[in-house]
Amino acid sequence: MSQLLITGATGFLGGAVLARSLSESSFNTVLLLVRANSPQEGVARIRNNLANFGCTEAQLAQINPENILLGDLAEPEHFLDDERLSSVTHVINCAAVASFGENALIWKVNVEGTLQFARRMSQVKGLQRFLHVGTAMSCVPDAGTLVTESMSSKPEEEHLVQYTWSKSTIERMMSEQFPQLPLVIARPSIVVGHSEQGCRPSSSIFWVFRMVLMLGKFMCSLDDKIDVIPVDYCAEALLLLAKSDSLKEKIYHISAGDVSSIRFADIDEAMSSALNQTPIFSNYEQVDYSELVKSRRSFKSIYGPCNERLMLRAMRLYGEFSMLNVRFSNEKLLDLGMSPPPRFVDYISRCVETTRDYSIPELMKVDFK
Repeated sequence: MSQLLITGATGFLGGAVLARSLSESSFNTVLLLVRANSPQEGVARIRNNLANFGCTEAQLAQINPENILLGDLAEPEHFLDDERLSSVTHVINCAAVASFGENALIWKVNVEGTLQFARRMSQVKGLQRFLHVGTAMSCVPDAGTLVTESMSSKPEEEHLVQYTWSKSTIERMMSEQFPQLPLVIARPSIVVGHSEQGCRPSSSIFWVFRMVLMLGKFMCSLDDKIDVIPVDYCAEALLLLAKSDSLKEKIYHISAGDVSSIRFADIDEAMSSALNQTPIFSNYEQVDYSELVKSRRSFKSIYGPCNERLMLRAMRLYGEFSMLNVRFSNEKLLDLGMSPPPRFVDYISRCVETTRDYSIPELMKVDFK
């Protein structure tokens, strides 16, 4: 009997994985690690999140108290003794503090807690797959390249944020310390929106594109490309990697690849069309960060009430990401039979519609928690 353990199922990616697994019914049972005071509260949190992914009432009803494993990767000692872990056959570890802010829990959860969890699961005799979700950016890619999967890592000072450094570190530590763990690492590229639900599940990162259009200037060229995938495509790929009986590789990108990565100019056109506005292409200015700083006094009139320092931090951080102009090769994933990903511009109108009534400061909170 197969039993899937999903961590992070109350979040963006973990919720998408659970929603997909319920529609596929590919595992006999599902166990969900949830922060809650009781199994009933855990069920409520899971169901509330699943509703954002368009799950039916029948699918929501599949989640019951027996599916809930109360716990938190920030304090793994409170759940690692649960006897149900010994019956788990597959793990999809989505849980992480995916903040680009300065959050003290990033290292505690993404490295220390995850390492203890991996150690416990490495002792489960029937475990067939431990699929760990990293990030394609953990390798710190060189600008303008098509990046292939590699276990090589860069020193901390080369990482733009602690989040990617934590992801790179835990991959290396699990590989070195637990050779018996059936570890496979999935590295999604930039996950934005849902191909059908838009930003209803999460506004993560989408607000950056709106922010740039409203400002009319940024640090990248409109001819630069960006590798974006929707969360439901990422979830489908994760379940494929979890279920595959034999995988030849240890690391797989889940990405748009060279073919489906798109130019910022195409994003401008698609978003402007969805908003019934004129594209900014002809009036767009590529500027360095110092020019953005000079614009700070106009932020409140453009974006409404906002924290100017946080806005500038966001612009600097995402501006540096945008200038990378990198794509992540997805050939290894496609070779497994995975369908090609949708392009961001193909579902961007749904993201626009589901964020229309929110300000940029409201939308960006999810990435700076």
